[in-house]
Amino acid sequence: MGLHHGDELKHLFEGVNVNLSDIYKDSKRPFVYDKRRRYAVVIIDMLNDFVLGRLGNERFKSIVPSIRELLDWASEHSVPVIYSNDSHRPTDFEVNRWGEHAIRGTWGAEVVEELKPKPKDFVVPKTSYSGFFNTDLDSVLRSLYDGEGANTLILSGLHTDICVRHTAADAFFRGYELIIPFDTVNSFTDAQHLLGLKYLSYAYLADVVPVKQIVKGL
Repeated sequence: MGLHHGDELKHLFEGVNVNLSDIYKDSKRPFVYDKRRRYAVVIIDMLNDFVLGRLGNERFKSIVPSIRELLDWASEHSVPVIYSNDSHRPTDFEVNRWGEHAIRGTWGAEVVEELKPKPKDFVVPKTSYSGFFNTDLDSVLRSLYDGEGANTLILSGLHTDICVRHTAADAFFRGYELIIPFDTVNSFTDAQHLLGLKYLSYAYLADVVPVKQIVKGL
């Protein structure tokens, strides 16, 4: 049986003071690929089990409209969209931590109705926190733009300090610049979410911005 989530971590974050406006102010625009910027949107684990099911809560439902806004922007500007989705077997090691969730072939492993992939979108299943670990995500990203490949990833979904963070780490290690629309990601508590954003900005130079800034023009 998986451990509880959120409540057992609260004592770790007591007294932590992280301010979203400071993270936003201190984050830096991507600068390495400015003259040849090629974006891709990666939607992480916006699945029924994470939003509506056994791991879901109102915090996760709240980001659905902002992700919808991001997806509409991507469609309008021909920016590729990749869904990085948990797709587990009951014997996967991660199930020891979270219990059974997103079991392949079940309702819980499907993307929530409001954010369903379109036929042109890519869906890359994963069995661990990182969207890159033992998956085809890097190959898909490098095949985009007629083989030139995406070089700047806009990461959205769940959770800021878990799958988003680990996917961001592997993206950074592979030379991708990162943008995190802070209203399209979330975690079990405010502290986890804000500390996650701060770490993404600090360690991986992720640009932490509101989705409206992306929609208005990067």
